[in-house]
Formats: sequence, structure tokens, C-alpha cells
Amino acid sequence: MMKVLVTGSNGFIGKNLVAKLEELKIYEIVTYDINNTLEELNKAVLEAEFIFHLAGVNRPTDINEFYSGNSGLTGDIVRLLEKNKKNTPMLITSSIQAELDNDYGKSKKMAEEVLATYGNKNNAPVYIFRLQNVFGKWCRPNYNSAVATFCHNIANELEVWVADESREVNLVYIDDVVEAFVSALSEESRDVNKQYYEVKVTYRKTLGEIVSLINSFKKNRETLRVPNMVDEFAKKLYSTYLSYLPEGSFSYPLKMNIDNRGSFTEFLKSDDRGQVSINISKPGITKGNHWHHSKNEKFLVVSGEGVIKFRKVGSEEVTEYKVSGSKLEVVDIPVGYTHNIINTGDTDMVTVMWVNEVFNPEKPDTIFLEV
Repeated sequence: MMKVLVTGSNGFIGKNLVAKLEELKIYEIVTYDINNTLEELNKAVLEAEFIFHLAGVNRPTDINEFYSGNSGLTGDIVRLLEKNKKNTPMLITSSIQAELDNDYGKSKKMAEEVLATYGNKNNAPVYIFRLQNVFGKWCRPNYNSAVATFCHNIANELEVWVADESREVNLVYIDDVVEAFVSALSEESRDVNKQYYEVKVTYRKTLGEIVSLINSFKKNRETLRVPNMVDEFAKKLYSTYLSYLPEGSFSYPLKMNIDNRGSFTEFLKSDDRGQVSINISKPGITKGNHWHHSKNEKFLVVSGEGVIKFRKVGSEEVTEYKVSGSKLEVVDIPVGYTHNIINTGDTDMVTVMWVNEVFNPEKPDTIFLEV
């Protein structure tokens, strides 16, 4: 097993990378963070066959910590490798601020130059990633990530303040970052003539768009709407938002429409995929006896037993399908057929119902007609 060193292993990116490497089960992982000693770092550096150098400083108490924690630590690792005549492949996380004239950016630029020189002198594969606004699970809010702060504050009923909603930012998702990092471990990726790499999947959004989207996620519990999962950014941001929910707030109630026949509860809705509902019928109860012009449905009985009856409008012939929670089987409800569902068992019958459109009371497309 290849021995891999991850510095900054307790940070946002480090945690996600270590979790992925552990999941793959083909690497021996050595971690280093602020609580480890310099001796432990030196030992790990010399034993490692690949180094992910993610440790760094971005919120120092003193400006000099930028240089000691970024370019300084990178230099220490490189000098140790060169002293021991090693050309270990090494990947570092830099920042788009390396192009800016501030102390953080300067320290990151210096770290890049140290690693680039090491690669050139020792014929060592190096990977420099200038990351931009990484978002995803386990990122610390109210620190240096606007997305993490927005998700945390909105999920926890805290105020969100944006100075300029029209300001555009470039973003990359943590899973895409980790995927790019892991790919560097393959021999095929080794190219001593290339040093700068990018995460291929990026997004450009305004701060206003991000906040609006996260607020819509919060309202989904009331509207039952799910985000548009075809939109990759919305899909990834929604996953990120859910990771910031307070642990006591994972669940939320649904409105059960209850009568003497049982209950009907809407579960999920989407503009392009219709809606899903849960129907509970008491023993002996018949529900339905209607047909649709365009609206179509799928029924799946998951508990209890019953029968679904169909009759084509204008015909006298009745078709029956027996359904049971002991044998999961989807029954399509075609247009132009009046239909009902009857609980023929001794217990409540539970049916998952999907319909291709969200119910519109002004255009219900539901015509009463007994089977």
C-alpha cells in the first residue's frame, strides 16, 4: 500500500481528503496537524511516497505567521526531502490570492515557488492547485467561507448580511476538489513538466444568487418543493446546506389530511417531476373512482393488501390488479381510465403515489366516475 502523508488533516479539505482515502482502502494514510510534533512531521515526510501538503495559515494573530505557516513550512518539508535525496511527489493547496499584493497572497506565492523549484531541481512531480472558494460539508462557518456562513446562519435562524449581492465569486465543490487530488496519486498523472493544476468543475455565481438559493432550501420544508437536481450547483449546494442543519432539526412534520377512510399526505413536489404522496386506507375502504385527461400516476402499495380496478371510459370491462406490501409492484394509472384502490386486508394499506404534476386546484384534471 502506498504511504500517503496529509498535512492539515483536521482542516476542511484535509478531513474530506482523508475520508475519501480511507474509503478507498488502498492507501496507508499518515496525518499531520497542528497538534503533532515537528519530529512526527519529519518522520512522516521521509517515509511518505506521496505528500498532500494542505496545512497553512489564513487567519494569523501576527502577519509573520502567514510566511512561517505557508511558505516557511513548505520550505522546511522541501529541504528535508532534498537533504535526504528524495524526490517524493507533492501536492500543495495554494489560493487565487497568490496573484494579489497582500501578505496571505505573497506567502502562498512563495510556497508555490519553493515547490516549483523543488520539482525542477529534483525531477519530482509537483501539483500546485490555486483553489477558489471551496464549499461543502465540514467547512467552518464564520471563518473564511461565505457559503459555509450562509448555510450555517440560514439553517440556524441567524441573520445573513451581504454587502453587495451582485458580487460574483468562483466556486468549487469539495468532492470535485478531492477527486482532482486523488487522481494525482496515479502514475498516469505524473508529469514533471506540468506544475499548475485546476479543479475542472467550477461555478460562477453572485452572492445574492447563493443566498436566495439557500433560503429556498429552507422554505422547501413548507412548500415540499425539492431543488432542481439537474442543476449541478444547486444539487451540491443543497447537500452542503443540509450538512449545517442543527442535529435536533433533521426532521420536520407533514400535514396529514385525515378522515374516517384513512389519510392522504403530500411528501415531495417538484416543478418538472410532479409530486409524491402517501395514502393510507383503512380496511374495506375504497378511494378514487375518478379519471384524468392528461394527469398520470404510479401506485406502489408498501404495506397491507388490496386491489386496484380500472375501467376505460366508455367501456363496461373492468380490469383488476391485486397489490400487496409483501410483493412490491408498481401499477401505472393511464389517462382515460377511471380507477379506484380498495383495501381488501385486515390492516391499514399504505400506498406511495406519484403523479406527474403538482396538484393545481384551478385545473385539477380529476373527473368523478365510478369504476
